[in-house]
Amino acid sequence: MNEEQRSLLIQSSSRFPTRQGVRLSYGTAGFRADASILPATVFRVGILAALRSLKTQSVIGLMITASHNKISDNGIKIADPNGGMLSQDWEPFADAIANVSDPEHLLQLILEFIQKEKIPFDGVKSVEILLGRDTRPTGEQLLESAKQGICSIIGAVSVDIGVVTTPQLHWMVRCRNKGMPASETDYFEQLSNPFRCIMDLIPKESMAKGFDKTLIVDGSNGVGGEKLGTLKKLLVDLVIEVRNNGEEGVLNEGVGADYVQKEKVVPRGFGPTDVGLRCASLDGDADRLVYFFILPESNGEVVLVDGDKILSLFALFIKEQLNTLNTKKNNDYFQPCLGIVQTAYANGASTDFLRKFGLEVVVTPTGVKYLHEKAARYDIGIYFEANGHGTILFSEQFLCWLESRIEEHSSVFEGSERHKAALRLLAVSKLINQAVGDALSGLLLVEVILRHMGWSIYRWSELYQDLPSRQLKVKVLDRTAVVTTNAETMVVKPPGLQEAINAETAKYLKGRAFIRPSGTEDVIRVYAEASTQEEADTLANSVTELVDQFLGFGSS
Repeated sequence: MNEEQRSLLIQSSSRFPTRQGVRLSYGTAGFRADASILPATVFRVGILAALRSLKTQSVIGLMITASHNKISDNGIKIADPNGGMLSQDWEPFADAIANVSDPEHLLQLILEFIQKEKIPFDGVKSVEILLGRDTRPTGEQLLESAKQGICSIIGAVSVDIGVVTTPQLHWMVRCRNKGMPASETDYFEQLSNPFRCIMDLIPKESMAKGFDKTLIVDGSNGVGGEKLGTLKKLLVDLVIEVRNNGEEGVLNEGVGADYVQKEKVVPRGFGPTDVGLRCASLDGDADRLVYFFILPESNGEVVLVDGDKILSLFALFIKEQLNTLNTKKNNDYFQPCLGIVQTAYANGASTDFLRKFGLEVVVTPTGVKYLHEKAARYDIGIYFEANGHGTILFSEQFLCWLESRIEEHSSVFEGSERHKAALRLLAVSKLINQAVGDALSGLLLVEVILRHMGWSIYRWSELYQDLPSRQLKVKVLDRTAVVTTNAETMVVKPPGLQEAINAETAKYLKGRAFIRPSGTEDVIRVYAEASTQEEADTLANSVTELVDQFLGFGSS
């Protein structure tokens, strides 16, 4: 690194002093905190993004959002060249660069990292970082902090793409690095065109059943409602009414997917006149989606159709299309492998349901990065969390095989069920956002599959009955004292705790319980489910007491 670059880093970083006593950690959500303490962190993540872009010689993305958090919070996270999250190998550096105390130590840290990673610093080739933000009022100021960080690295250029959803930013990064069109208009077309294709292939018998074409969507008073207002104009045969679109009301306050999923009550703007209607809710940055409907005389409670049931719907549809292709009868053809990926927090009833249909279900540790990585190992990998975040991944090998089948069927079996199944699968691969969970693309896929199946939201919600569950947490002196294995479902340390949990769980019909250390605070999270809510509550409390006995000092 030459003297000009060193001087530039020292001068620019001196304008963004860190707050004393503040220490942040980069996780699945990136950095997230009260917006007032974030300028220095965002500035330094700008530097990190520029270094990542130099290292990969690719376009990198920076998204300024705090998703479903309250409006006074904000955050920043990085989109890697494939549109996914920042490589886990770089997370320790992210923590270090955010928390180092002064410009001189920051420079030293960067110099050591550049040498370790062999990052080219000749300044010959410029690199681009795409910058997006949600609708939070603090986003514009933090955007400027990010720009200052990026331009502190010679050869790095920031491109402001304005107010976008988080999935849009990830999608644009992925497309730019694939050499594909990547504007917002291209994004909307990418969703609306395959949606129309699958709609055109809906079986006549399903069309004959009739279908309520109206969907009411809670936009969480965030960017998702705004973008859905644009997207809905491009859709055929689907009427979307967007409420909580940000014109009135506060972001994530009594609205949004996180609120509906956790509280199981109607968001603001919904009421008795919506009884029986098909409703959906996005979160603040539109990367989560849940559905719900309101029963008569429910006092504001909703019947939730969460991420587990969205996953089940997608899995059944894709399995149906693969079966129609009759791949197993053609030994000379590629045999696609369909995999379902969940975490231990997925309701046990959903896992049982999927396995009864002959689907391969695997469990990963909690966190989208683990789910996405595991799903990518399949020809078709589907992952979702109960909170409504998830997507479908298609391997390049499978897509090449599929396109060759479509070409073959076009000349021999055009119009056949096998040909239609192949066309549907290809359209799904284009409609779904394979970079990251996307509430808008997920919503369109749900709608077209329900139409294909001829199902109402009631029929969908009755696929299986969720087991009652309860989540608690225990404050502990040191969360690292708990070590887990088998996707966080078994305790290795402290000795004897897992055996005690097993003994409690065995007392209950369909009992299941596990604990895991929090990634951000000194608490141990407890999950329990059983055949009744009372038993699930009792089991959770019993496990909480066990954790408290072994290493805690009080529970909540």
